[in-house]
Amino acid sequence: MPLLAAPLRAQVPDSARVEAARPDSITGPLFTPRDAVVAGAFVAGTAALLPFDERLAKWFQRPALQNSSVAGDVATGARVLAIPGTLIITPALYVVGRLGHHPHAADLGLHAGEAIVVALGTTWLVKGIAGRARPYAVSDTSPHDFKLGRGFSGGEDFSSFPSGHATAAFAMAAATTAETSRWWPGSARYMAPLLYGGATLVALSRMYDDKHWASDVLMGASIGTFSGWKVVRYNHLHPHNWVDRWFLSASIAPIGTGGAMVVWSVSTR
Repeated sequence: MPLLAAPLRAQVPDSARVEAARPDSITGPLFTPRDAVVAGAFVAGTAALLPFDERLAKWFQRPALQNSSVAGDVATGARVLAIPGTLIITPALYVVGRLGHHPHAADLGLHAGEAIVVALGTTWLVKGIAGRARPYAVSDTSPHDFKLGRGFSGGEDFSSFPSGHATAAFAMAAATTAETSRWWPGSARYMAPLLYGGATLVALSRMYDDKHWASDVLMGASIGTFSGWKVVRYNHLHPHNWVDRWFLSASIAPIGTGGAMVVWSVSTR
């Protein structure tokens, strides 16, 4: 299967077709005053949960809930759906979109994947700096056990804040809702409850598994949600950014010998 990295004159990149078919072009700044209000609400909510972390952790660990096979199965399914689920679904969407010539699917897979990478990178950094002990490591009794930088050297037991699974799930939910709303107007009323509801189950599963405090999952949800919103917005404010040009301009073209070649149509704009 030869590889051809050269422009194809008659070809219009799928990203350009998506852009041309979209009547609701995104305009305005990447960050708005409303973002500051929403971010402030997330931070305030996380701070407000801190006094209740110990009580909530013990509630989730009560025998009646822990011995429920239904609760256990739901928690396991939600955890797997978040990681590795989101890390499999997004590249699969991209590949199916490129091979099947479905530009919306490729667009969604690429941008949701970017959002998850940005969100998890941010979470990894905050985990390392905060160095918070996980609930199981302190018998659900010391939610204020933070130590600056301990998350980088203390191992898994001290990387509780924020939740990476919640981060990935909410990044996927936010990016998918934002992306599909652009080419399926009104879809948010159906997609948002489904996707954010699933992400909430992921967050609750991390508390059920005694891996995270309530404030961990709320902060993870905020990082994931913002990453999803802003990555999608950035990509459509800058439709010719290098990531989109590289990944959304490739096409699979058949050749006479029965094989195929990958062709890039690189925009000079």
